[in-house]
Amino acid sequence: MSQAVIFDMDGVICHTNPFHSLAFKEFFSKRDMQPSEEEFAAHMYGKSNSYIMSHFFQRKIEGQELLDLEDEKEGLFREIYQHHIDPIPGFLEFFKSLKVAGLKTGVATSAPRANLDLIAGRLDLFPHFGSVMASENVSKHKPDPEVYLKSAHNLQVAPQDCLVFEDSFSGVTAGLNAGMKVVAVLSSHTKDELPESHYYIQDYREISVEKVKELLG
Repeated sequence: MSQAVIFDMDGVICHTNPFHSLAFKEFFSKRDMQPSEEEFAAHMYGKSNSYIMSHFFQRKIEGQELLDLEDEKEGLFREIYQHHIDPIPGFLEFFKSLKVAGLKTGVATSAPRANLDLIAGRLDLFPHFGSVMASENVSKHKPDPEVYLKSAHNLQVAPQDCLVFEDSFSGVTAGLNAGMKVVAVLSSHTKDELPESHYYIQDYREISVEKVKELLG
């Protein structure tokens, strides 16, 4: 019986949220907008760019305008983050132990493919992923389970035999909606701010292959 572990990226493989904040601050300040840290926490972390832009511009941002603004903001993010790529403590060791144990692995992010290329490319993860999903690969974003159901299909593993690592409300919800087990990584949120998950970690030094197998049953 095949089993798989699927990782979100932002806040799960790397703690990128502070750098997304910096990119958005730069993006908004070019437009004389200064959102507060509270507004970012409420309306940015774990949200899609269309939601974030529409919220802060106070009108629906969609179509080509969204694509153009998104390209600009994500370009700023990559420019800033390329000098800071650093996985969450214990991630690389844990990831390697999954491969040694014969578990399939995938990545399922709401971020654009170019961000994934930067991070997973730098960490040399692509040769080890049986499924790679970015925002361009889905029509419905988290909390919709599409990205996780497609990942399971790519990995040829039943959804109930997949364990998802997520850090945001919409991401945890997407994993649960897909019928998967979910480990919440508490990098951006506290336990109380997330839907009830099957397990919680601060970082990957707090989980082992044995625990993964136990969670998957």
